[in-house]
Amino acid sequence: MANRIPEASAGPRADEIPFELPRVTVAAKRRAESLLAALRRHYPDAHCELRYSSPQELLVATILSAQATDAGVNKATPALFARFPTPADYAAATPGEIEPYIRSIGLFRNKARAIHAAMTAVAERFGGSVPRTMDELLTLRGVARKTANVVLGNAFGVNNGFVVDTHIERLSGRFGLVRRGTTVAMIERYLMALFPREAWCEASHMIIWHGRRACPARGRCCSEHPICREFGKACELERA
Repeated sequence: MANRIPEASAGPRADEIPFELPRVTVAAKRRAESLLAALRRHYPDAHCELRYSSPQELLVATILSAQATDAGVNKATPALFARFPTPADYAAATPGEIEPYIRSIGLFRNKARAIHAAMTAVAERFGGSVPRTMDELLTLRGVARKTANVVLGNAFGVNNGFVVDTHIERLSGRFGLVRRGTTVAMIERYLMALFPREAWCEASHMIIWHGRRACPARGRCCSEHPICREFGKACELERA
């Protein structure tokens, strides 16, 4: 796991949020805090399950994880990281040279192009270091807010947003944290408003772990897990 790197002291503040968060009630925040406490009891060891040893490796792995499983990404990345140990190594190659290492992952041609472009930008525009701000990360090909939040939270300890993957999108509705039909962009904003900022990265890991281990998209009933029994009332409506 990569060491956390202090936020840069110059330029725009790394912790600035460029949009207004929705208003939530005190009761809703208290319920979210109770959910957070329950998640901490059940998943005290929750963490990012992508394997990496540097911010650069985490960035590449997260780009690869789109529409793919972490397990599948973890099988491919050891050889990829060994072949391309620095952003400059990716930049000196071509997307076609990256493809054989990620062929087992869906959309590998598009992802090879994205990784090549992103790492070339890191090498040429950011001095070989993965940028530490949301705005800078979003300039990289293949990087949207989800990927940027993963990198900022796990590589640098910066809580600048809330990761929303398929598990969090699903469970935020089942837990009644957002209304059914809420967009991914607004789900993130509601979760940012509901949970304490210092817990955004931690909470995302725990919700993802719950989604993978206890509350998948299909096949189980909410009554099978204590967290679902207490907080999953909206799930009953979803499955009705």
